[in-house]
Amino acid sequence: MTRVEFFNQNGRISGFSVSGHSGYGAEGTDIVCAAVSTAVTFADATIRDVLGVQAKTKVNDEQARITLTLPASCEEEDAVQAVLTGMMLTLSALRDDYPDYIEVMEV
Repeated sequence: MTRVEFFNQNGRISGFSVSGHSGYGAEGTDIVCAAVSTAVTFADATIRDVLGVQAKTKVNDEQARITLTLPASCEEEDAVQAVLTGMMLTLSALRDDYPDYIEVMEV
């Protein structure tokens, strides 16, 4: 199962962590894993490359985990929050369709 955690600090999403494999399909054909990977890549690229926010991204291949942490504040805060909220809504909809393969939570 894929586990997605959005870090909530006083109503602000300060980052996220995604770990595990969904197990929906074989490697290379798993549509749940592909959808999660796309959402993560989109959010990371938009926050870091488009908005220019100096977010910290950490990848741990051994644990199949990626974590993105925002700085304490940034000039593009509203846009970053919109991106992360959109990601959360997208992955929550995926969870609703595939509840045995992905969990999404705020921590």
